Order: sequence, then structure tokens, then C-alpha cells
Amino acid sequence: MKLFYGEIEGNVVTINDEEQQHIVKVLRMKNGEAIHVTDGKGNLASGKLMIEGKKAHIEVDEIKNNLPDFSPKLHIAIAPTKNIDRIEFFVEKAVEMGISEITFLQTEKTERKNINLDKIKKQAIAASKQSLRFHFPVINDLIKLQDFLKNIDPEHTFVAHCHENLERAELKNIPHFESITFLIGPEGDFSEKEIFYLSNSKVKAVSLGSQRLRTETAGIFVAAWNYLNKN
Repeated sequence: MKLFYGEIEGNVVTINDEEQQHIVKVLRMKNGEAIHVTDGKGNLASGKLMIEGKKAHIEVDEIKNNLPDFSPKLHIAIAPTKNIDRIEFFVEKAVEMGISEITFLQTEKTERKNINLDKIKKQAIAASKQSLRFHFPVINDLIKLQDFLKNIDPEHTFVAHCHENLERAELKNIPHFESITFLIGPEGDFSEKEIFYLSNSKVKAVSLGSQRLRTETAGIFVAAWNYLNKN
């Protein structure tokens, strides 16, 4: 399946401008080739490619609406790493494994103070197309930990940290909810002050095993765990 991104409004399907350039200039696709277009909201148009000069269009044969998304829904709130390549790697792999939402956390030890959100969103779309996902994940900008915790459901929210002197459940013992949120700390982990703040917010602590994992590895680990539990 050759999957591209665009807008689907009723029976009108418009291929994204950058996707059109990719089809015409890079892939050099030909008129009549079968293509599929998703809006990333669970809708999928199938048809034949029509090229007019530098423009690419789809002659629609079928539109499917409200296609099912991954279940359970996973939201990972993660502190961005100093080396942005590592967090971008996490985004790519987590999206391929069906993550529903990513939020970047500003914690006491977070060294990176800003991210290129547009670039991250484009990478998430690319990974979605690669893995044939018709629901693109929500990507949220940096937010302070305390502000993020104001809008959580503590019953479905867990934090992975390395403080061995504090009680932590094993990941394998976490119940399978319809939606779940995991917090992943920065390089150097959450501070003890933040851990107690999380505890007071009724966020439950989880151990990801005996190995100390890097931030992006921990995020991928949780995404893989959720992928294995998907319906």
C-alpha cells in the first residue's frame, strides 16, 4: 500500500502539498497507479493517481470512515533529551508501535528548553505512514511537570523512575486499561522532590526492570509493552 497524507472532507480528497511534491519529484509515480490517502483521523481514501504538471490528485474509488485505532491508547509524557536525535528516535519507534499521544515534559533536570515541534510532528506523520496507521498521534509541546499533573487521571497514570528506595510496581503487573499514561523522566531521572510530588498526586510508580534505561529506551520499552497488549 502506498499511503499518503491529505485532507478528506466528505467525498473531496486533497493530497498534502509536500506529499504531492514527493509523489511527482521524488517517487516519480505515474498516472493510474493505485494510491491511498489518510487524514490521520481514521479516514482512508483509495483510488488512482492523477498527475497534472506538478500537481498530484487522487481519483477516488472508495472512502472508508472511522477506521479503528490502536487499543489500549497510550500517552507517554517524556522529558526531551539533550541530544535531540535520541528523542526523535523514540518518537519514530513509539509511533510505529501505536502510541496515541506524546507530551514533552519540563522537569528540574531537563536540559533541553525547547524543541522543534513542527519537525517532530512531521516525523510522527512519516512514521505513521510507514506503519500504515490511519490515526496520527497527538504531539504536545513542552509543559512543566506540575502543570501536566493538573489534568491527569491518577487511576490510569504511572511514572517510571529509578529511585530503588521507593515502592514501585512491576510493569507486568499493571492492569490493562482502555487508556493509560506513563511519565518518563529526564537524563538523571526525576528529582526526589518531583517523585514525592508525583506520589502526592496519586501517580503510581513502576519499575521497568533491573537495568537502568536511558530516557528514550524507557519510552520505547513502554511503547513495546503496550503494543504487545494491544487488541
